[in-house]
Amino acid sequence: MSSDQFALRAQGIGKQYDLSAHTSSATTMAEAVVDRVRGRTRRDPQMLWALDDVSFDIEAGAAYGIIGRNGAGKSTLLKILSRITRPTRGEVEVRGRVGSLLEVGTGFHPELTGRENIFLNGAILGMRRREIVRQFDAIVAFAETEAFLDVPVKRYSSGMYVRLAFAVAAHLEPDILIVDEVLAVGDAAFQKKCLGKMGDVTRQDGRTVLLVSHNLVAVTGLCSRAMLLDQGRLVSEGPVHTVAADYMRSLEQHGANDLATRTDRSGTGKLKLTSVRVSGPTLHAPVQSGEDAVISIGYETADGKPARNVCFSCGIRGAFDERLFHLSTAFAGEDFPVVPATGVVHCRIARLPLQPGSYRLALFTMTAQEVTDYVPHAGGLDVEAGDFFGSGRLPPLDEGQLLVGHDWKIDSAE
Repeated sequence: MSSDQFALRAQGIGKQYDLSAHTSSATTMAEAVVDRVRGRTRRDPQMLWALDDVSFDIEAGAAYGIIGRNGAGKSTLLKILSRITRPTRGEVEVRGRVGSLLEVGTGFHPELTGRENIFLNGAILGMRRREIVRQFDAIVAFAETEAFLDVPVKRYSSGMYVRLAFAVAAHLEPDILIVDEVLAVGDAAFQKKCLGKMGDVTRQDGRTVLLVSHNLVAVTGLCSRAMLLDQGRLVSEGPVHTVAADYMRSLEQHGANDLATRTDRSGTGKLKLTSVRVSGPTLHAPVQSGEDAVISIGYETADGKPARNVCFSCGIRGAFDERLFHLSTAFAGEDFPVVPATGVVHCRIARLPLQPGSYRLALFTMTAQEVTDYVPHAGGLDVEAGDFFGSGRLPPLDEGQLLVGHDWKIDSAE
């Protein structure tokens, strides 16, 4: 890439945060104030590199994806590229106006109306009033918030906020549009609409789009190139499908640990998932299309006592982490009023409806309507070819991942 073809360029950028705890020997408020004034507060250094030696070039007019697990440094990188924060070291060169949608409410004043915030955002981007007026109707039509234009945005729902914020960011013609995972707040139809608009921005308008998302289907569908960040470092960069495959391999490696020791989880912890295993109709049988499959999930309670009103769930995800189907004791009407302090729960899938390939499991549990444990990438599911239809044939893999039993008949016209 020649020096005049890039929209964004980063050379060795790093961002360090000081997490130091400030401590004092003071035992009263008065002593604490005196220590503060006299500089007696002790400082325990604890530095964190959220980004470390990251370099890349992003071509002007490209749609570019940034992927990685939570805590990889994606949002920090976007804040640096958006000039919200400065890197601790390294250099960033940005060519053109940047429009950012990093989190709900970014760039909006809560006391101003939707109409006023449209003009405020345009002014921040350096646009003249007549330019904003020219795009105003298109923004309102895209956001579908006309009835609320003169209402202070602090009264908007999160979905309405995002609709207007994206419409503003996309239509006020920035040279570079940066969109974080915030689109996940919107409904599916609006997400599709936004992805279509971002495609138009690059293909028709020749502007640059940066997209951060855990939805690999969206990233691979929109972007031609991508980068993979892990713990603040750039580990992969190139064609989007290659980088997405690297990401999924890293998730598999990360998910190979015993669930009991995993830290990438959320929930109250009152009931914790400890293991997961997938098998065919018998313990050592392979998992095949059309054969029964059994998912066995180990668990334990934090207090060593039986738990009540427990729901177990398992999501089956595809190669790019897209949701395929969901299994739950709640849907099956099989919630457990009481479960032992430790145990293994088994879920049988009749005639596994999956094409041959590799899939992922997401597991979570609930007790009394609160999530006690959620492990997003809990393990893998490898499926071999089987005779799902009893015909000895399966559809081509590019026709879809799910297999649906069906039959055909014809009525005579006579």
